Amino acid sequence: MSQTPHRCEHGHGHHDHEDAHHGHHHHVPTDFGRAFRIGIALNLIFVGIEMSAGAFADSVALMADATHNLADVLALALAWGAAVLSRRQPTRRYTYGLKGTSILAALANAVLLLLITGGLAWEALQRLAHPPGVQAGLVVAVAALGVLVNGATALLFMGGERQDLNIRGAYLHMATDAAISLGVVVAGGGMLAFGWNWLDPLITLLLVGIIAAGTWSMLRDSVSLALQAVPPHIDPEAVRTFLTTQDGVTEVHDMHIWGMSTSENALTTHLICPGGHPGDDFLHRLADQVGRQFGIHHATFQVELGNGDIACPLASDHVV
Repeated sequence: MSQTPHRCEHGHGHHDHEDAHHGHHHHVPTDFGRAFRIGIALNLIFVGIEMSAGAFADSVALMADATHNLADVLALALAWGAAVLSRRQPTRRYTYGLKGTSILAALANAVLLLLITGGLAWEALQRLAHPPGVQAGLVVAVAALGVLVNGATALLFMGGERQDLNIRGAYLHMATDAAISLGVVVAGGGMLAFGWNWLDPLITLLLVGIIAAGTWSMLRDSVSLALQAVPPHIDPEAVRTFLTTQDGVTEVHDMHIWGMSTSENALTTHLICPGGHPGDDFLHRLADQVGRQFGIHHATFQVELGNGDIACPLASDHVV
C-alpha cells in the first residue's frame, strides 16, 4: 500500500490561520501572566488582613475564609505555573511540549475547590447547632473588602474562562471567594441588626451548594481531557462528514481527536484517496479549514490509496 503521512500543525507558522481562527476572540488576552501576578499579590495581602481581623474579632468564620483564600492563592500559583509550562517549546522527550500541564492544573483546582467547600460545609453544620457570638461589624467590613478584592481578581480572568479550562479554574476560584465574602457580608449584617448568629452557617451551606454545582462541571471536563476524550465543543461526526466530502477523499478512518491542553486540540486521521496523493497544498488547506471550522489546532493526515489492509490497533472506525 502506498502511504504518505502528512502533518500540519497550526499555531507554528501559519499566521493566516491564527488571525482568522482567533479573530473573533481578539478582545481576550492570550497571556494571563499579569492577571496572575496581580491576583496573587492582592489575595496574599487580603489573607493577612482577614486572618488578623478574624483573630481580633474572635471569628472562626473569618479565619476559615482566610484559610480558604490562602488555598486559592496556591491554586492561582498552580494555574499560573501550568500556563507558563504549557508554552514551553517541544523537546525530544516531550514532543508536544508541556501543554498537558494545564489539564493537570485544572483537575487539581477542581479537586481542591471541592475539598475546600466540603470543609466549609462541615464547619457550617457544626456552627448551625451552636452559633458562636462574634464582632459582626468587623466581620462585615472585612468581608466587604473581600468582595472587592476577589471580584476584581475574577474580572482579570473574565473572558479567558470560556476558552481555557485552566483559566476557568482560576476564574471560578476567585468568583467563588467573592460569593463567599458576599454571603459573609449578608450574614454579618443580619447578626449586626438582629443578633441572628445562625445566619453565618446557613449562608455558608447555601453557598457551598452553589459552588459545588459549578465546580462539578469543571471536574468533569478536566477528567475528560485527562482521558483524551473529544473536547465537548467539537462534534466528531461533523468533522468526519466534512473530511469525507472533500474532493478525492472517499473514506476517513482511524480518526482521533483529543485536547492537548485546556486550549489546544489535535486531530490524526487516515484519508483514503484512490486517485492518488492530493498534494501538499490540499493538505495544508484542509488543516487550515478544520482549524477555522472546528477549533482543531494541530491536524495530522495520513493519505492512503485504499488498496491495502492495515488497521489501526486502537480503532478502525471509531473516534477516540
